Amino acid sequence: MATIDLIVLGMLKRESLSAYDIQKLVEYRNISKWVKISTPSIYKKVIQLADKGLIESETIKGENLADKVVYSLTDAGNLELQKLMEEIADSPIRIFLDFNAVIVNIDCIPPEQQKKCIQKIEKNIKIMKTQLEENRKDKENNANVPAAGLAVLEQQYILIAAIEKWITKSF
Repeated sequence: MATIDLIVLGMLKRESLSAYDIQKLVEYRNISKWVKISTPSIYKKVIQLADKGLIESETIKGENLADKVVYSLTDAGNLELQKLMEEIADSPIRIFLDFNAVIVNIDCIPPEQQKKCIQKIEKNIKIMKTQLEENRKDKENNANVPAAGLAVLEQQYILIAAIEKWITKSF
């Protein structure tokens, strides 16, 4: 789960956040579409990182709202962030595309069902491409979006466009 650790630690390096705020940033940045990370895993991860002393929590009293627990990076967390950056950057690149489980087994089902499955995958690829196009338009002129975020968004768009081209050509 080093990837989730790195995502959470990286967000907390920039600013102190609650687990809810981290989860919302994961959604806003579309991270969960490209990295196996879920809302429950974020909450569990925050607790684990706090137990390891990599992040610390502070409860902020709410005037009209409930109290809020906000997390920040410790010195040990900063060192772990740097270590994870090096380790993950040095690891082999893996691209997980769940729909490939359908592709490798496509010949196990009747031709008409094969066609339906491929059409569904193609539809979902088009949906994702449209979402990425909209996301790019929304963020490319937004000064609050870091260049690294735009680079990842562009990378995702290029990948999905290549998959769209491949499925159109192959099926």
